[in-house]
Amino acid sequence: MKQDDNTFSFDNAEDSSGFLLWQVTNLWQREIKKALEEHDLTHSQYVLLASTHWLTLQNKNVTQVLLSVHTKIDPMTTSTVLRTLQAKGLLKRQEHSTDTRAKTVMLTDAGKQVIKQAVIAVEDFDKRFFSSLGSDAGAFNKKLLKLLSYKG
Repeated sequence: MKQDDNTFSFDNAEDSSGFLLWQVTNLWQREIKKALEEHDLTHSQYVLLASTHWLTLQNKNVTQVLLSVHTKIDPMTTSTVLRTLQAKGLLKRQEHSTDTRAKTVMLTDAGKQVIKQAVIAVEDFDKRFFSSLGSDAGAFNKKLLKLLSYKG
């Protein structure tokens, strides 16, 4: 039965895209956390390690700024997480060869080993999680990219 109070513009919570996105994101993050536990990585650590590996494979000169832009993680958080990964021995940071304000980032051998295993775990989980989309997965990704272009 509908109340007289019309605070919400939806009759059903399931009609709210934001609420559904929040629920799906929470479910996905909970499961990603489980997939990464055996690799002793948080999700932010995984994203920065995987992005360092990805960008290196693309022959990019990986810097903290590039990682921040690529991952959409703010620069201060990127720096903090990279320091943690450096302390774990998974990556090295050093001054850029031509820009003393910039730090280049590279995986250590241990970092390469960890990220290769973690990528397998995350991709396996993603395949299972998103399998219910079937042939709509590509269209779903395009819609996510469209949302990522939101400028406020």
